Amino acid sequence: MSLAFDLVRRIDLQLDKLHWAKETFFQSSPVLTSTFVATTPSDDSDHGIPDATRIGELHAALKLLTTTTNRDALLSREQIHSALVLAKLSNGTTDCRDQSYIASVSSIEHDLEWLLVSKAVAQTHGLIIQLLLEQTLPLGWDVWYWDEVLTSSFYLGLYSIQTSPLRLCQLGKYVYADVRSRLRPGRGIQSSDKTQTASSAWSWSTIYGLVKDSIRDHRPAGPKSRLASPLMFYRSEVRSKQQRLKTFRELSACGLGILVDEGMNLDGDESEMRRAKNDKHAWKTVVLKSVALMENVLRNLTVSDSGYHELEDLVFTSVEDDTELSHASSSTDDGSHQRLTLMVNRLELVLQEHLPNHVANSEGLVGKYGRPSRTVRYWLPAIALLLSSSTLLRIAMNRKAQLATWVRDLGATTVDFWNNWVVEPVRKVVGTIRHDKDAEIAIMSKESLKGDQASLERMVVDFARDNPPGLNAGPIGDTELAKVRAKVREGDLTPVLRAYEKDLRRPFMGTVRGDLIRALLIQVQKTKVDVEIAVGGIDALLKSQELVFGFVGLTPGVLVCLGLCRWVGGAFDGRKGRVKQESSGQRLRLLRNIDRILVGSLPSNNGMLSYKDHGMLLCEIHVLRQSARRVMPGNIFAEFLEEINELVDLHTGVERQIRVVDRIRWAYHQWMN
Repeated sequence: MSLAFDLVRRIDLQLDKLHWAKETFFQSSPVLTSTFVATTPSDDSDHGIPDATRIGELHAALKLLTTTTNRDALLSREQIHSALVLAKLSNGTTDCRDQSYIASVSSIEHDLEWLLVSKAVAQTHGLIIQLLLEQTLPLGWDVWYWDEVLTSSFYLGLYSIQTSPLRLCQLGKYVYADVRSRLRPGRGIQSSDKTQTASSAWSWSTIYGLVKDSIRDHRPAGPKSRLASPLMFYRSEVRSKQQRLKTFRELSACGLGILVDEGMNLDGDESEMRRAKNDKHAWKTVVLKSVALMENVLRNLTVSDSGYHELEDLVFTSVEDDTELSHASSSTDDGSHQRLTLMVNRLELVLQEHLPNHVANSEGLVGKYGRPSRTVRYWLPAIALLLSSSTLLRIAMNRKAQLATWVRDLGATTVDFWNNWVVEPVRKVVGTIRHDKDAEIAIMSKESLKGDQASLERMVVDFARDNPPGLNAGPIGDTELAKVRAKVREGDLTPVLRAYEKDLRRPFMGTVRGDLIRALLIQVQKTKVDVEIAVGGIDALLKSQELVFGFVGLTPGVLVCLGLCRWVGGAFDGRKGRVKQESSGQRLRLLRNIDRILVGSLPSNNGMLSYKDHGMLLCEIHVLRQSARRVMPGNIFAEFLEEINELVDLHTGVERQIRVVDRIRWAYHQWMN
């Protein structure tokens, strides 16, 4: 939803209120149409019988022109004209109406015709405002482009090279036309007998001399031009183009401000306008003057070479001196049909002639004074690429095998990366969530520790059985072996350690008997079991964090894929020479531009902005609104629109508008910074 659409919707609501206030409109419902058709008119009736077919046509056209909440775009020029044709109100139908037809038209039909044409005017009004908004904004980018060219000698030299083919073409056309004009009989060179009998070589030398004279005459004359460097001429040309663009931008902003402030201004009190008979059709005069205002703005905007003050005087003078408008405004109720016909004709003229001419003239001005086209800017690298294409093709053919290998390796690497770093980690994470045994993290086997503990237990029990405590002790019974086995499970190797301490007193005898070595091997087995118990604790810790490790393994692949997707999306994100308006820094700069316009403006005696400053303000607000809509929630954006509507209103005054900007800055800083 744009600024122009909101303006059209507000005007549409005002027109509906003005029309529904008339008592005759309550009879224009399709439900009551059959009743009116069946009614026999009285002899003293001043109006004709309502035609059901005609009212249906008008209602169908009104449905096309009425703004609804479901549609947030303005109608095109062709759609507005189609609605007029559907209602049989185009030039081909209104001009052929005679007095008998006008006398037969009922008041209901006439009111519906006025409402329909007024809505068509409102749609055209919004269409022109949208066109001026879209036309004024890119001019600032072109002005900035010329600023970059002027601030750098390198860019200025590059500009001279880029535009050199155009200059050579223009010089060739000038020289050709000048030489041709000088060779005409009776102009330039006087014919003589000697000249007529000269050879062809002499004729070519004569033409060559004329070409030299034409080129010399085409060069700037004067001592300053001779002393100036070549870049000075290009700098002067760029500065002239930039100044012309600035002037055209000011004129467009002025025209925008005039249309928004003075066009379709229906904010008056309808009840007061209906009190007197002479004032009950005042809103129709406002609509008719709005059509004349649109016509004069479009006609004078691209042809005016002066400043915006002269444009204001020219537009308002043309509207005041419009004889047709003055006659229609001063006519009584009997001339209402003539006023409707005049308004339809003028509206058709705006839609079919002035609007296309304005678009063509604007495009011509931007093409002439705006930044060069892409063909002009990139012809040099394109030619360099074209000339080197054979060399590049030869290099590619010579290294065809290597290039093919690189492509295959790139494809294989991409597939392996996807399978090993994205698909497989995701599969493991899913298996961990589902407690899949194959996906569990394990440092050692579950059965390894049990086997080593059982082996240690058997070794200690056998050692205790072979080496009973005491010198004359008998074999150890099952009870004592059960106690030894229980102590081994708890990690107690007392029988082995006692025998080990005893054999250390006579290590040679213990070694010969084998008890010392046996005790050492049992202790080695005990160390192995202790290590496995510690590793089992680490294994349990890892199992408790299995999901974390799964996501850690998935993170690199996901980050690389997201980075590639963002890079590819950014490459095709519509960055075609336009400033991105998604960043918060851009919105902050827009607020800064709005504040500069308000602070640097020269308000009138009543404290309001000029038309030019108001147009520039509308352009910045239009961009700020579109940018804020993308980042603000719905309820916050609705409150933000209240601030925007107060900021757009010219009648609030500059001081109040500055306070609104300050309120927007601190109230919506979360989305502006």
